[in-house]
Amino acid sequence: MQALFIGQTYIDVTFITDHMPTGDEKHVASAYAVSFGGNAVTAAFCCAKLGIVPDLIATVANDWLGRMFQDMSAKYGISIHPRKVNASSLSFIMPKDGKRAIVRCRDDEHIHPFPMLNLKGCRALHVDGHQPDAAIHYAKLCREAGILTSLDGGGLRTNTHELLEFIDVAIVAERLCEQMDKTPEAMLDYLKSRGCRVGGVTMGERGLLWYDETGAVRALPALGIARERVLDTNGAGDVFHGAYVYSYLSNPGATWQDHFSFARAASTYKIQRLGNEAGLPTLPDIAAVRQEFEIRA
Repeated sequence: MQALFIGQTYIDVTFITDHMPTGDEKHVASAYAVSFGGNAVTAAFCCAKLGIVPDLIATVANDWLGRMFQDMSAKYGISIHPRKVNASSLSFIMPKDGKRAIVRCRDDEHIHPFPMLNLKGCRALHVDGHQPDAAIHYAKLCREAGILTSLDGGGLRTNTHELLEFIDVAIVAERLCEQMDKTPEAMLDYLKSRGCRVGGVTMGERGLLWYDETGAVRALPALGIARERVLDTNGAGDVFHGAYVYSYLSNPGATWQDHFSFARAASTYKIQRLGNEAGLPTLPDIAAVRQEFEIRA
């Protein structure tokens, strides 16, 4: 095991349409994609696509969508440690004008306890707050073992405050700031107070506001991509997380500025493609994005 990711599995159905029907009306979408979904799950697939294949504790149902997900995982060589639920979770996503509307159907009633794994060789843990009992258990174990712990704070969970005590790198969304009635700057102060040595707030087209081990606050602006090239922003944050975990694993001596700059290029690649799988970059893809945008800037 090189890394462990823990999260809630979704199958994402992403479609583009200029009109949403109501009543008995019908309409044909102009494009669609079906892919794996979920915050830490998508991040795990991103890390695997880049070349470091993690283990994944994920919810899996014994239905045709669950079997589809396991086929997807096998394609990337990801070792799934399933946590059984009765029904697979679905997301219906409609991207438009740089935003995305989402309807979710979720089953997070776990039938069994989370699996107990041997962490020998593990160098990083990434959680998204789903499966809160598993997240806190492994965050504590990894903190005690000196293994890097990372959190995708996309939203407020039942144990977010407690979990943060055992997180080294906490990158949260503006949505969490809104839920906790904090400005991005106040959120960084909060993350520092919980002991997170690196913290940040992702702000979409306004980039990343973050601090490193010194406590100094920095801004990492988004790359200047033309709006007409932005097709699907859903999953961009998940790709960002998976990419910085990969960057840390592949080059632990680099700075977090380096890791986040690498991840920024990965998420810029993602937003130009429809669906999570199509938006997973390779190393040459990231190099091409950096060549186009960073050097030009």
